[in-house]
Amino acid sequence: MSLLNQQAFSPRILGMLLELLLAEIGHESVDMVLAKANLPTEIAAPQPASRLTSLAAAENLGRILRALRTFYGRGARGTLIRIGRLLWPRMLESASMTEKAQVQVVRALPLTMRRKAALELLARLLRTRSDGITIHTLDMDLMLVDRQTISPSQPRESAAICYVTIGLIQETLFWATGHEHDVEETGCRAAGNDDCEFKITIGTGK
Repeated sequence: MSLLNQQAFSPRILGMLLELLLAEIGHESVDMVLAKANLPTEIAAPQPASRLTSLAAAENLGRILRALRTFYGRGARGTLIRIGRLLWPRMLESASMTEKAQVQVVRALPLTMRRKAALELLARLLRTRSDGITIHTLDMDLMLVDRQTISPSQPRESAAICYVTIGLIQETLFWATGHEHDVEETGCRAAGNDDCEFKITIGTGK
């Protein structure tokens, strides 16, 4: 697999995500979900997860999220978006001094400039390589493009599945502006697209 197509995810952030998942649905439920998917329960342990390589972290994340979607069906969407939203403040708390300085810069910007700067900060915290996650302007709207988290070789899905990322984007923008934003995943590597693409609708009244 080439570097361009290789999946990667921050092991440190995976550890935080798993802590939130265990708090949200409980250890017994997580163990049951994993057992149904024939996965070892150790895969969802936060501390060992934080010591994985970025490739192994992405692989484990994919297995766990797939098991949750299979077990809960459509109900998994709301839970995973909520976990994504809860993950953002955790990421800010554990940010480096340099990243925390960037947080202060973002909060000091005028509102019209704050959205893209906040998404750039999110991309910086998530990316494991320089081109892994990028932010683009689409007329009045914005787009986040993720080329790293999901492997294009994983089992094909019938629709976009990156609910945690949707929640992360929503909470990042709410943190930056105090407003909710519509976030739609318009392309997903798991569904056969080249990249995972998230369109953020700004609108004229925000």
